[in-house]
Formats: sequence, C-alpha cells, structure tokens
Amino acid sequence: MKIVAKNKLWKYLFWLGPFLIAVGLTVGLVSEQWGLIPLAFLIAGIVISGLGITWQSYQTNWWKRRSTQAGTNALVATLAVLAILGLINFLGTRYYWRADLTEAQLFTLAPQSRELVRVLPQPVKVWVFDISQNPQDRELLENYQRQSSKFKYEYIDPQTRPGLAEKFGVKDDGEVYLESGDKRQLVQTVNQNERLSEIKLTSRLQQLTNSTTAKVYLLQGHGERQLSPGKGAISQAVQGLGDKNFTTSPLNLGETSKVPEDAAVVIVAGPKRGLFEGEVKALQEYLNRGGNLLLMIDPNTDPKVDSLLQEWGVRLDNRLAVDVSGGSVGLGPATPLVTEYGQHPITKDFDNGNSFYPIARPLEITSVPGVQATPLLQTKPYPSSWAESDLQSEKLEFNADKDVKGPLTLGVALSRKQTPKSASTPQPAPTPSPLPSPTAQSKASPTPPASPAPSASPAPPASPAPSSQTATESRLVVLGNSDFATDGLFQQQLNGDVFLNSVTWLSQQDQQPLSIRPKEPKNRRITLTTTQSNLLILSSLLVLPLIGFAIAVIIWWKRR
Repeated sequence: MKIVAKNKLWKYLFWLGPFLIAVGLTVGLVSEQWGLIPLAFLIAGIVISGLGITWQSYQTNWWKRRSTQAGTNALVATLAVLAILGLINFLGTRYYWRADLTEAQLFTLAPQSRELVRVLPQPVKVWVFDISQNPQDRELLENYQRQSSKFKYEYIDPQTRPGLAEKFGVKDDGEVYLESGDKRQLVQTVNQNERLSEIKLTSRLQQLTNSTTAKVYLLQGHGERQLSPGKGAISQAVQGLGDKNFTTSPLNLGETSKVPEDAAVVIVAGPKRGLFEGEVKALQEYLNRGGNLLLMIDPNTDPKVDSLLQEWGVRLDNRLAVDVSGGSVGLGPATPLVTEYGQHPITKDFDNGNSFYPIARPLEITSVPGVQATPLLQTKPYPSSWAESDLQSEKLEFNADKDVKGPLTLGVALSRKQTPKSASTPQPAPTPSPLPSPTAQSKASPTPPASPAPSASPAPPASPAPSSQTATESRLVVLGNSDFATDGLFQQQLNGDVFLNSVTWLSQQDQQPLSIRPKEPKNRRITLTTTQSNLLILSSLLVLPLIGFAIAVIIWWKRR
C-alpha cells in the first residue's frame, strides 16, 4: 500500500511541474517582464518535471526500452536541428549578408552612398510623412540602414501626429525629411509617380552632414555657357553643384582682375572668344597660389590660354575627335562615346559606363617636371576613332597624311605641388614638341597616377594664399568639350558625374564622396511587328498543340 501511495504522489508531483512551467510562462508573457517570480515558477516546474521523469524511468526501466531509445534519438536529432537553425538565424541577424543577383545591381546602393552612410559623424533619421508605406521606398531605406546603426527611418501618419508634422512644416502627404541634431532638410515629396530617389537622399544627406561650403566661380564675358536655363546652358550642372553643397557665382575677370580669395574652384565652360592677357595672367596667379581650375574648351575656338596650359604640359589639338563606334546607340561620328577611363578619383567608380561628348577636340599631354597628369577620358583605338583635320568635309574619312589614329585623350587631370618659390614665380614652360599620335604619346610620355590627398585634414575651400612656410597643391582638369554638361545632356549616362566629380576633386575636399548615379534597369523588352506577333500567337495556339497531338498519336499507334 505504501508503494502504491508513493507512486500516486510522484504522479501528482509530475503534473505539478508542467503546471508551474505554464504559470511562469503566462506571468512572463502577460507582464512582459521576466523577473524573479516568473523565473522561480519556471525553474521549479522544470526541476519537478525532471525529477518526475527520472523517478518514472527508474520504476519502469523506461530507459532500457527500445522504443525509449529510438524516441530519445529522434528527440536529440530534433533538438540538434533546432539548435543549428537557431544558430544560423543568430549569425544571420548579427552578421547580415545579402546578394544582389540582378545584372545592373538594382537593389544595391551606389558605392558613394554606402561610403557616406558608413562614416556618418552623428545619428541621422529619415521621416516619411506618408500613410502608405511603399515597398520600394522601404527597401531603399533598409539598404541605407544596413550600412550604419546611425541611420534610422520612420513612417509617420500626419493625421495621427499633427504636432510632429507641424514641427517639420509638412504641407503635403509624402514629404520626406532628413534630421540630424537640430538640422532638418526636405528631401523630396513622394507620390505614385515619383518614388524615393537615392540620388536626392544621398545629396541631402551629404549637405546635412557636411559643414563646409565651397565657393565655385564660373567665368563669364567670353561667350561661355550661360548659367540660367536656356539653349546650350549649364543650369542643370549649376543645380547639381548646389545639391553637393557648393555655392556658385559668375566671375568677370575683366572687372575684378583677380580671382577672389574664397574661390575653391574656377570653371571656364566653353568660351567662344579669347581671354584678355590680364585674365589669363590672373588665372595663372590663382593656380600658382594653390588654386583649382576646370577648363572645358570646344573645337573651333581659341580661348588664348595656351601659355597657361603650356606650363602644365597640355596642348589643345585643333582637330575634331571622330568616333564611329557610337552608331549602334544613335550617336553620330562627331560624338565620341567613351567607355575607357583613367585610374583616378574622378573616374574610379565608372567601370565601363558610357559618357559622350558631342563635337570634342583631342588633347596632347607632355611630361612636365613637378606635374602629375592622368588621362581621364580615352576614345577607342583606330579604326573606331581618329582625329579629323578636315573640319569642313561632310564625309568624315581617315586621311593618313593629316589625321591621327586613336585612341584619343579627351580629358586629363593634373596636380602640382606649389612651394613658396613657385607661388611667387610661375613654372618655366616646357619646350613645345611636334604633335605626336596619341598612341605614341602614351608610350613615350608615361603619366603617373594622380597624387593622393594630403595626409593632413583638408583645408577649407575658401583658403587664402599660402604662407611662406607652407606648400599647397594646385589642380587642373582640362576637357576638350563643354556640350556634355549642357542641359539635357548633363543627366544622360555618366556625363553629369564627369562634371561633378571633376569639381569635387578640384575643390580638394577628397573626404567628400564623389557623384555617381544609381544603375538603371536595362530595357530588354522585345518589340514585335504585327506579322511577328500574329505568327507567335498562331504557333503557340495552333502549331505547337498540333505537333504535340501528332506525336501522341504516333506513340499510341506504335504501342497499339
């Protein structure tokens, strides 16, 4: 009787264990606090259940049964699988990795966006005042958030949180704001026709986190590209500079006779008439004191800057760059299509992307002591490209006597260290050499890579002339075309990136990410004529079924 009573007691105690476990789980889940009380219930329940199972197995030799051993093996295997899955999920959460298998990397941020977010100096938050949460926009914001824990985002319903909407000054649904500290900035307004843009978000993020403002002057007075919207204007390029936190102003050296001290970069965009000798001298003095200059010179023009370029080993070729490789994409032979870029910070992320330059002139580069030159833009080798001498001919053909075989250099980046001596005395001009072919030039005149940014923290763009005890660096970018940056062409392919990256590098703010546009999906749709469409419908609905039916009849006849 005592043994029976003890067995009944252990049986009741065994059921007490699961009861205590259920109580502990209920208390913890309801209160959402796993304190002493729920943990005490859980531990007591687990201990009692364990003792009950041990006593029961001892009384009935449960562990020695074959069914028990098989069940135990299955239980251990199940627990092992669950543990492995849990470990995989833990590692996946802690060490996130994803693969973008699309050809154009559509779901991957541009390298500049990733770099900018990873080095955020302070937390940044994106506020999206929109009732609907578009999956495409959320995916883009998730991509940003994966790069840094300092980047957060939140969707807000303006109707349920009017105070927050009033704080940001929200006027319409879909407005997206960036906030960092006490700074707030409108990114854009999203709607059904316009989704959240990586270009705009990265540009605004860069403006919000960058405290420096570089001043860019654009030379005027010689028929240069106008800055306001109009035919052949560069208003979109000027707007792009504003998006990258540059401030722009026109500059007339005929009136001031000196480049302002706060000039981070001076741009000469497509002058049609020659500069005065005093203006060229002012640009030379600006370079000699550590300035930065972007020259975009079109064919059939003479801006009278040969003396300036000679100091840097650059000569403007009066021929026309001809490229017949762009016909497949609708470009004429007078519009070189460039897919080859130099190893330089301006073009480091271009890979084999396209940029094109309507009516461009080649450049000749000569080695000059103290000047580091890197070709930026190279056309394809002959017979795809050559430098055409006969600019009046309606039919462009290669003439071995007067023309030069490609590849041709259409753009070059140069840098030169300015010592106190060179700051006061211009560099001696190199002895001019006869015009070599670009191919021979590339072999005879090696071009070392552009010098890296100074190891010290970059000085503010608006820096005064260097003191007698310091050395600075001057930078020069020469492009044989200005049409590529005009309105309409600026946003095509990598054209705008060539311009913006050149200005960014020239401003010597090398810690600032350069511009490159997110990749766009390729159009792989098949366009069929009416005849081809009808033939496809006829073959899929009639011919193929009849062929299948005929094969089935033949197989049946043979097996009959």
